[in-house]
Amino acid sequence: MSIQSNLNSIKASLPEHVTLVAVSKTKPVSDLMQAYEAGQRIFGENKIQEMTDKWEEMPKDIQWHMIGHVQSNKVKFMAPFVSLIHGVDSLKLLQEINKQALKNNRIIDCLLQIYIAEEESKFGLDENELNELLSSSEFKEMKNIRILGLMGMATFTDDQNQIKKEFTHLKSIFDSIQTIENENLQLNTISMGMSGDFQLAIDCGSTMVRIGSSIFGGR
Repeated sequence: MSIQSNLNSIKASLPEHVTLVAVSKTKPVSDLMQAYEAGQRIFGENKIQEMTDKWEEMPKDIQWHMIGHVQSNKVKFMAPFVSLIHGVDSLKLLQEINKQALKNNRIIDCLLQIYIAEEESKFGLDENELNELLSSSEFKEMKNIRILGLMGMATFTDDQNQIKKEFTHLKSIFDSIQTIENENLQLNTISMGMSGDFQLAIDCGSTMVRIGSSIFGGR
């Protein structure tokens, strides 16, 4: 199957309200261009240097999503162009994004990463940390970031019931913060679901899926 036909079949299976992020990390620009020529405009990378290199080389109507863990000292490299940062997991990181966005005269859209898995390796805020962050005076003072919603990664397991429980938990946290009023919040996005579990994620309320291997093949 070609990248184009993979992409077309996935897009045909997605409801209209679900955004597809084509996870293009480690893939060459030639592969990304095949997806681009098939109409894909949103690409997800997990390393800032690689994303920056591809941004410089590729058409400028692409939206670049940073989906990996972000180190504060690297934010400045993507601040001029990144469309959405998925993995914001601390107030400190959010402050740095806000600072670099200001320098670039931009408002940068972010998702707060919530820890929903039963694995030690995943990053993210728990529910208490999320509420503390959203109610902090530091958050309320930020003028150059916008929180569009939440992101989470389920446990890497074949147990569909566990994955469903974790996705449902993320959706319930998303619902619980809807009543918070703040100019920095425009809550419309739940980013959950990857190649192996995106249909289940959509059933549980996902509005954005991150799909790589089902489009581009294995790494």
